[in-house]
Amino acid sequence: MTLPSFLKLTPEYRDYIWGGEKLRPGHNPTAEAWVVYENDRIEAGALAGKTLSETANEFGAALLGEKVLKSTGTRFPLLVKLLDCAQWLSVQVHPNDEQAVQLEGPGQFGKTEAWHVLEAQPEAKLIAGIKPGASAAEIAEAIRNGTITEYSQYASVKQGDTVFMPAGTLHALGPGLLIYEVQQTSDWTYRVYDWGRPQTETRRLHIDKSIAVTRHDLAAPILPSPTFGDGTRHILTQCEYFTLELISASTRTVELDTQNETFHALTVIEGRAELVSATETVTLEKFQTALVPASLGKYQLRPLEEACRILKSSV
Repeated sequence: MTLPSFLKLTPEYRDYIWGGEKLRPGHNPTAEAWVVYENDRIEAGALAGKTLSETANEFGAALLGEKVLKSTGTRFPLLVKLLDCAQWLSVQVHPNDEQAVQLEGPGQFGKTEAWHVLEAQPEAKLIAGIKPGASAAEIAEAIRNGTITEYSQYASVKQGDTVFMPAGTLHALGPGLLIYEVQQTSDWTYRVYDWGRPQTETRRLHIDKSIAVTRHDLAAPILPSPTFGDGTRHILTQCEYFTLELISASTRTVELDTQNETFHALTVIEGRAELVSATETVTLEKFQTALVPASLGKYQLRPLEEACRILKSSV
């Protein structure tokens, strides 16, 4: 079977106590849309109904790229979410790769991630790290006694800001934010503090593990929105696990190329766009996502509205 030029994905939705109504208007409040996820299903075409995981296992390097195959095998390496925050999310932290193996067992991965602010109410805030000057002992005690927010680094953010958070960064999103999040594929989130909400089977605190992995000396800077013109591309943040790029287009076609190295995950965050290869054309509406296989090579992104912005995640 031939791998299509573009794999349009059907997101998986998650509802948590803090979710809002922007991701699925007319439905019950929805906290997250997992727009690139190993269990997302391909929407149409010859591979319709197959999960991203099944497709990666079948096509290997043709989908993922040799670099990905060598580092993480056929497991899809990234998880991309949209988050609609109507309340504070729990204050949490993630282990790095080494800590994930130590705490959770062989074959586990840590979680480094980045946020890009899609919408922000005027008073919207988030937590990104620890205030300067706190010792490891002070932070451990604050985690134990529920006073960690006194040491947390709060930041006001606006549309277009980006926050890069290495594993070990204490973090939380506040109400009034709509967020694009890209991260390593990992199951490990340690909840540090939950704003007095009742602890349940699915919302437990992870005190000892949080203390083990929280960096007391780490605060994540807020990276302001770049100045961009028509047809421009900006790398918002980059690390060993992923690259997050903003593409702005209104009238110009943007030429892109996987170079047979890595997949591209494209999510429209404003307007509408077409992806065009030599054999296929796919239309993406706002918040829709398509995966471009590493083996495709050159293709085009064509804006269908004057204001069109796309986020591209790759490895």
